[in-house]
Amino acid sequence: MLTRILTLFQTHEPDPLPEPDAKLALGALMVRVAKSDAIYKFEEISLIDKLLAQMNGLGPIDAAKMRATCEKIEAAAPATRKFALLIRETVSFEARLEAHEALWAVMQADGVRREEELEIVILVREALGLSEADCAGAKARTPPQTNTPVTSS
Repeated sequence: MLTRILTLFQTHEPDPLPEPDAKLALGALMVRVAKSDAIYKFEEISLIDKLLAQMNGLGPIDAAKMRATCEKIEAAAPATRKFALLIRETVSFEARLEAHEALWAVMQADGVRREEELEIVILVREALGLSEADCAGAKARTPPQTNTPVTSS
């Protein structure tokens, strides 16, 4: 009986994280951009779910589960550049542009473009092998912000 009670208090080993593929790496990068200013807002989470659903053909529940996995991967992840290189090595140029556009949208989701977020987006763009000119369309397709300057927190 005492053994059964003690086993209830033992910590359960978390399930091992899947090895990140390009889809999970992008999801983890979106989470990293959203969390980079230490304010992980509902608007950012909702947009990440929406983008994961659109990009991976998932329903809302599966997209939220994928984001939860991406959050765990992001927390345990090494450098941002490593994730970006995984994406660069495994997807087409068009998919890399789509990845950058997703990151740009997440950065803008809360209506405030912060320096920390912008730094990660630029680092990823460079690691993806994309130029500023390649990515100009992402900026053009993103809805304008309400005159919110780049800020630091």
